[in-house]
Amino acid sequence: MVATTAYSQPENLALVRKKTEVGIREAVNGVKGAAGLIAIDLTNDDTFAVNENMVFPQGSAIKITVLMEVYRQAAKGMLTLTDTHPVTAQYQVGGSGVLQTLGDGTSRLSVRDLCVLMITLSDNTATNMLIDLVGMNNINSTLSGLGLKETRVQRRMIDIPASKRGEENLSTPAEAARIMTILYKGEFVDRKTSDAILDILKIPKRGTINAEVPETIKVAFKPGGISGVSTEWAIVYLPQRPYIVVAMENYSVGDEASDMMRKASRLMFDYFSRVGRASKYGTYVE
Repeated sequence: MVATTAYSQPENLALVRKKTEVGIREAVNGVKGAAGLIAIDLTNDDTFAVNENMVFPQGSAIKITVLMEVYRQAAKGMLTLTDTHPVTAQYQVGGSGVLQTLGDGTSRLSVRDLCVLMITLSDNTATNMLIDLVGMNNINSTLSGLGLKETRVQRRMIDIPASKRGEENLSTPAEAARIMTILYKGEFVDRKTSDAILDILKIPKRGTINAEVPETIKVAFKPGGISGVSTEWAIVYLPQRPYIVVAMENYSVGDEASDMMRKASRLMFDYFSRVGRASKYGTYVE
């Protein structure tokens, strides 16, 4: 649905929107795997969505929920972000990150530093330390409290036996977008806590959605990927028209997931940037 009351030519805007929607559907439905996407205009809640309620494994994108629980507990006085913890062998796992290369117990890092490594380098060892610190049950309890039924953390990172048991970290495009909306609006615990989480998510790193956005525009995001799966949750801070994009795919073939996400990101940026700077008659006000 398009909010057209501010426009004197709503049928013109609707045509532009329809073309964008067709492009999004073609991108999502053009992959050989199963894919879902949602994009939300944060100024009026106008939404583009394809398979937004399908459940997908999340890879490292689920680390956003771990970050949220850390900061929730810090805000409630249950832990202190400056407290330091030793990096020990019991937490060290392979995959992404640098902490796996450190000696057993030879280094200590603060809780906040672990959060930064978890998000910017997708450090799996840091993530496992934080999951154990805050408790997996507490993470999921907080998610339930937000009204989320499908988003769950069910295993630590690189836990092969748990994966074989079917214990996967899950979400849907719609629920991931809900999480990002709550953070954007400052509704997770309070504005200060939400902003602290977003500040970490805004730290520059490699991604797919942000790769199609000019470097001058901040993006708060976390990508995720495991074999056959690609995900990304993002808030694009486009002046006049900030928006959310969440994309997910499983049963993926080759690079099709990243290609789909790049195309969708280009389409959404093109649409929202035009709408954001246009007058009610569709002329661009620079």
